[in-house]
Amino acid sequence: MKNLFANKWVKFALTAIIYLLFVIWTENYWLLLGFLVIYDVFISQKVHWAFWKKKGVEKQTKTVEWIDALIFAVVAATIIRLFFIEAFTIPTSSMEKSLLVGDYLFVSKFNYGPKMPNTPLSVPFTHNTMPFSESTKSYLDWIKWPYHRLKGLTTVKNNDVVVFNFPEGDTVCLNQQARSYYQLVRDYGRDNVVNDRIRDSYGQVHTGYFGKRVNRPVDKRENYIKRCVAIAGDSLQIIDGQAFINGKPQEEIGDKQFKYLVITDGTMINPKFFDELGISKEDIEASRLFDPSITEFMPETQGVNVNNMFVYPLVKENVERIKALPCVKSVTRIVKPKGFREAYIFPHDERYRWNEDNFGPLYIPKKGATIQLTLDNLPLYRRIIETYEENKVFVSNGQILINNQPATEYTFKMDYYFMMGDSRHNSADSRFWGFVPEDHVVGKALFIWFSTDKDKSFLSSIRWSRVFMGIK
Repeated sequence: MKNLFANKWVKFALTAIIYLLFVIWTENYWLLLGFLVIYDVFISQKVHWAFWKKKGVEKQTKTVEWIDALIFAVVAATIIRLFFIEAFTIPTSSMEKSLLVGDYLFVSKFNYGPKMPNTPLSVPFTHNTMPFSESTKSYLDWIKWPYHRLKGLTTVKNNDVVVFNFPEGDTVCLNQQARSYYQLVRDYGRDNVVNDRIRDSYGQVHTGYFGKRVNRPVDKRENYIKRCVAIAGDSLQIIDGQAFINGKPQEEIGDKQFKYLVITDGTMINPKFFDELGISKEDIEASRLFDPSITEFMPETQGVNVNNMFVYPLVKENVERIKALPCVKSVTRIVKPKGFREAYIFPHDERYRWNEDNFGPLYIPKKGATIQLTLDNLPLYRRIIETYEENKVFVSNGQILINNQPATEYTFKMDYYFMMGDSRHNSADSRFWGFVPEDHVVGKALFIWFSTDKDKSFLSSIRWSRVFMGIK
C-alpha cells in the first residue's frame, strides 16, 4: 500500500480527482487550467514550482524546511478559513447571555456555502486593516469579484446565530469606527461629517473628530454576530418586547435578557452578588447612565430619588433573585410603549413611530417577490433598492422614479434577513439599521472553543464550563 501511494501516477490521480470536485463545487471552470500545474508537479516536472528548494537535493537545510512548513501552513489555513471554518471572538455584550464577551467561536462557512471574496488580493489572516493599524488597508481593490456563494449544506433558518458583514459599514469615518457613518450623519449633519468639523458647546469649530472617510467592499466590512429572528418572506412585529414572526411568538431559544429598572432604599448592593449573577463590571458602572426618557412612561420613577434608581440587563431567573434582596423596593422591566418614537430606530422617518420594544409590522424581502411601492413604504426599502441592488431612486412631484422610470412596484433580487441580539436592550441590530442582505452573510456560529472573563485575572478568568459548548 505504501508503494502504491508513492507512485506518481496514483498521486496525480488522487490530487486531480479532489481538484475536479473543487472545480465543480465552485462552478468556475476556468480553474480547469490548474490541471496543467498538477500534471507538471507530479508527472512532467518541467517547472520548478518549489523555487525556495534546491532542485534535485533530497536533504534540504533547516531554513528551507521551515519555509516549506510555513508556506504549507499558510496555504492550508487560508483554504480552511476561506471555505470551511473560521475563528471569531465576541467583543460586545449584544448576544448576552447566549454568548458572552470573551467567548471564542468557530463559525462554519460550509453550512450556508462559503462566499467567494469580493477582494481576492489581501494579506492573509487580516480583515480590513493591517495589524497594529486602524487605517492602513490590508487589501487591494484592483480586482473586484461579484457576489458568488458556493453550495452549502443548508440556508439561513429562523433563530440561527449568524455572523455577517455590517450592512452600514460600506462607509466608515476612521476616527469614529465604532459608530455607523449614517448615524453620525443623522446626529451631526452630512456637511459636518463630510468636512470633518464639529462645533462645541461654546460655538468653536474643531476638526479631526470624524477623521478620513473610507469606503469598504462587502467582505471587508466589520463582522457582526446576531440571531436571525426573521428570514426572507417572513413578516415581523415586535410588541412590548416580544417578537412575532408571521403572527406567532418567536420560539424561546437562547438566553435573552432585557433591561430592568431597579429601585432600592438607598442601601448598596454587595458587588459579589452581581458577580454571582454574571453581571459584568461594565454593566454595573453603566447602571446609573440610563436613558432619562424612561421617566416619561414609567410611573414607578415618579417621586423617587435618582440615586436610588438603577438599570441592569437581566435574564428571568436573575429578576427574582434581585427582587428577594431586602434593600430592593421594586424591579420593573423597561418597555417603551407603542407610539413612543426613537429617531435612531429604522427606518429613521417621522412617519414611523417605532422603538426597540414596539416595532413593525415589517415584511422581510424575498428574492423574486414583488411589492407595491408607495411613498409610505419607500423608507423601508429604499436602501435595498438603491444601495444593495444598485438602482438610482428619486422622488419627483410625489412620484417614485427608479433608474429614471416611474415605479409603482419593485421585485427584489436577493433574500434579506432581520437580525437581533439576545440582549434586547443592548444590541445595535436590524432595529437600528435595517435588513441584512444575503451577500453579507458570512457563516453560522457552531460552538465556543474557549472563553475568558475580562473582569477576572489569569486562570480564574477562564470559563471552563463554556469550553467546547455548542451554540443554540
